[in-house]
Order: sequence, then C-alpha cells, then structure tokens
Amino acid sequence: MTNSRTNAKVDGFLRKVKQWQEEYETLRNIILDCELTEDFKWMHPCYTFENKNIVLIHGFKEYIALLFHKGVLLKDTHGILIQQTENVQAARQIRFTNVQEILEKESIIKDYIYEAIEIEKAGLEVEFKKNTDFIIPDEFQTKLDEQPALKNAFEALTPGRQRAYLHHFSEPKQSKTRVSRVEKWIPQILDGKGLND
Repeated sequence: MTNSRTNAKVDGFLRKVKQWQEEYETLRNIILDCELTEDFKWMHPCYTFENKNIVLIHGFKEYIALLFHKGVLLKDTHGILIQQTENVQAARQIRFTNVQEILEKESIIKDYIYEAIEIEKAGLEVEFKKNTDFIIPDEFQTKLDEQPALKNAFEALTPGRQRAYLHHFSEPKQSKTRVSRVEKWIPQILDGKGLND
C-alpha cells in the first residue's frame, strides 16, 4: 500500500501478525479510505483525526475488533457496539470473526468512523466517573492512612492510573489477597508509576 497516511510501524506489525492477517488489512483499507491518519499506539494500528484518536484495530483469540475511543458517544444505530468489560467507560468495539463479515459491514463501519470524526470536530468529551465514585478497599485505605508518602504519591498519579489500582486492589474476594496485592504495588506507586508502566 503506498498511501502517505500509512505508517511503517503498522506495516511491520502486519508482516509479523500470525492471526487475522487478512482481516487487519481489510479493516486498514476501510479506515484509510475515511481520510484518517495511521499511527501505531499501544502496540496496535491506531487511526487519528487531527492527532485525536478515533479508532484502533486489535486482534484477540476469538475475534478482531475496531475499538472506538469515544464509542460510548456514538449513536450505535445498528446496535453493534460492545462494551469490552464493565470497567471500560468510553471505548466500544465492533467485533468480527472473518473478512466476509467485515466486507458486509463496510458501509456501516464507515458511517461509525465518520460519526466518530464528527464527535471530535464538535469537541465532545466522555464524562468519566470521578475517582471518588470508586471504592477504596479497606486494605489500601489503611496503608494510605499509615503512610502519608504513599497517600501523596497515589494522589499525584493520573486519574486513570488511580482507577486501575483501585480496580486491581478491589478484585480479590479475600482480604489477605487484597493485602498482598497492595503490598506488592506500593513501591510502584511510590515511584509514581501506574499498574502497567
């Protein structure tokens, strides 16, 4: 493909990808046809409009998906958008299992992409839950109360990093597991790093 909006990193990624090769190429062509700029972010082909993330292609074991960064704001007139997990606030996916399915939905995909571009042009933003809406597990709250440096370091993290930690610490059912998770990640928090840094 010799398109000035393509990205060499995506070319390299597509050469190495083992699963969904044809599906990636098909989705890539459809997206580039919508005048978006290709980038490579979070280890995936990502497509932007005026440096704003619009859609990303990512493959999973059972499906390949288009992930719309502000998908929650799309009208979803065809009822095909999926919230990946209950904790995902903004992004929504359209999932595919083969090239034929992608080709059959090409005009719908383009409609959704154009709507996502209009959302960016209009400057619309997703209203995220505030971190105060998330429950701080008792085991972590105890550590925050005991260690002012930890409390300051946690509060200095970005809201997304704070949410990731709170979710991670809240997941286990048993208190002792929550305690061990908190203990394990204290040094990372003190270093000003997120769960995935």
